[in-house]
Amino acid sequence: QGAELARALGATPVYARYNSGLHVSENGRELARRLEDLLAGWPVPVESLVTVGHSMRGLVARSAAHQAVEGGHRWPVLLRQMVFLGTPHHGAALERGGNWLHTVLGASPYLAPFTRLGRVRSDGITDLRHGNLLGSDWAGNRFEHRDTRTMVPLPALVDCYAVAGELPGTAGSVLGDGLVSVDSAFGRHPRRTHALRLPPSHTWVARGTHHLDLLSDPRVQRKLRQWLR
Repeated sequence: QGAELARALGATPVYARYNSGLHVSENGRELARRLEDLLAGWPVPVESLVTVGHSMRGLVARSAAHQAVEGGHRWPVLLRQMVFLGTPHHGAALERGGNWLHTVLGASPYLAPFTRLGRVRSDGITDLRHGNLLGSDWAGNRFEHRDTRTMVPLPALVDCYAVAGELPGTAGSVLGDGLVSVDSAFGRHPRRTHALRLPPSHTWVARGTHHLDLLSDPRVQRKLRQWLR
């Protein structure tokens, strides 16, 4: 779907792979470095940069943008838009309960392959408990049950958008798309200091959609084209 979206926007798609076993902050630091090198060596002047991140990838993109600014990288000035698909900005409830995927979602044919991750409980998975973005959020206290993260706002002067999935019959539920609640995907939080404050026009609920289906749902693709144009 990335290539199709890029064609519609007249853009060049670039795909980033990451190790979900590493902390989000470690992947974010590496992504920031690679984007700096990539854009510095691009054969023509780059006009703008847009990131589209699904699930944990959205957290990695946010971490990369923050660390790039802190590190004095040049590429953040080209960052115009960020899109988050089912990104657990404030964590996934099942991870906080220590029941990641295999207690409820293992029965789902969409998510059953990920039950192995729940048993491994890697550094990246434990970051999903609250949505950790920085090294200081986990250093020395990996299995902290309280939300002690440093809140990272969305990048200034960047248009940010979020799509949340919602399974049938789960409206208002912490399950949302089966993994991430709508509130977490939209960055909503009872504490004002933690709320991402995305405007309603920059959020959209894909009703009847599972977490993994956000990547292929044609309705999501249409919404992205509408936003990013």
